[in-house]
Amino acid sequence: MIKFLDLQAVTHQHGAEIRDAVSRVVESGYYLQGSENARFESDYANYIGTQYCVGCGNGLDALIWIYRAYIEMGVMQPGDEVIVPANTYIASILALTENGLVPVLVEPRLDTLEIDDSVIEARITPRTRSVLLVHLYGRCAYTERIGQLCRQYHLKLVEDNAQAHGCRCADGRRTGSLGDAAGHSFYPGKNLGALGDGGAVTSNDRQLVDIVRALANYGSQRKYVFKYTGRNSRLDEIQAAVLAVKLRYLDEDNAKRQMIGDIYNTEISNPLISLPVIMPKEQNVYHVFPVLCQNRDMLQDYLSQHDIQTLIHYPIPPHQQECYRGWEPLSLPVTEEIHRQELSLPISPVMTLDEARRVVEVVNRFRVK
Repeated sequence: MIKFLDLQAVTHQHGAEIRDAVSRVVESGYYLQGSENARFESDYANYIGTQYCVGCGNGLDALIWIYRAYIEMGVMQPGDEVIVPANTYIASILALTENGLVPVLVEPRLDTLEIDDSVIEARITPRTRSVLLVHLYGRCAYTERIGQLCRQYHLKLVEDNAQAHGCRCADGRRTGSLGDAAGHSFYPGKNLGALGDGGAVTSNDRQLVDIVRALANYGSQRKYVFKYTGRNSRLDEIQAAVLAVKLRYLDEDNAKRQMIGDIYNTEISNPLISLPVIMPKEQNVYHVFPVLCQNRDMLQDYLSQHDIQTLIHYPIPPHQQECYRGWEPLSLPVTEEIHRQELSLPISPVMTLDEARRVVEVVNRFRVK
């Protein structure tokens, strides 16, 4: 069986160091907001290329706190609009509606599956305050056109970097440092994954970071004194210690993913299957390797019959989810086509090149009778 993602094997790679880190925290008797958090926040900010990092409970909270902080700063207010890709995971959109902001769904490009920067400007209105850029599947969604539009219209550029830890854009900067602030998820299946939930905000904006830290600590900047109506959304010491270990190996693990991605890109040659195009100078850390197939369900069944696990990212687009019933009349044909056809092939740092070539062999043999 070729697993989509073998989390046990991923953890086992650095098992001795992870066990030592966990034991250190257990023996310390200090489990929240201690030295492990401080160490990881410093290491991760340095890695991403920002001045500040704040750990929090998960990636969704990271995005919620960024936009809540902008509201507290008077930069935004409920009812303001935020441009967001229509084909993102729903957390990107939940973070906006949680804050009373209005998501403006923009179609992706079918060839890259990332937001189409050629149609963003037409969706900007006097109420637009931000672009939420999602580095979906592990590839950099930033373009100079997006940066230029944010500067021209004075929009906050916020990155959802939940799927692209370690990815670089064309000029060498890492995703998570390209805009005004970024939210990160450390869900176990991510390229940088904890042993439970975890998240972080990175930014160069000290005021925003201070507010985010308070919001994630019940709204408190000083014990028993509450400036904001916050929540409990803290990264615990065990997860911070585990993440600090895994961060040291992130580039190496991403390089393994890239080798598998290169095999898929160069050797998959089935005319029934479309691969996202590779853009010049683009880096991709392949959190997910998506392919498109009109007979997606048949392809998934065929691969399963040959002991190859796959996943669908994602079967139902956000605008067709029951929780956003008011969006049902929206017509987003590119997004809808992607969600009908997308299938994610197995890829991880513990997958062997022989296994990748086995996947290619089976994919290339797939036919529709």
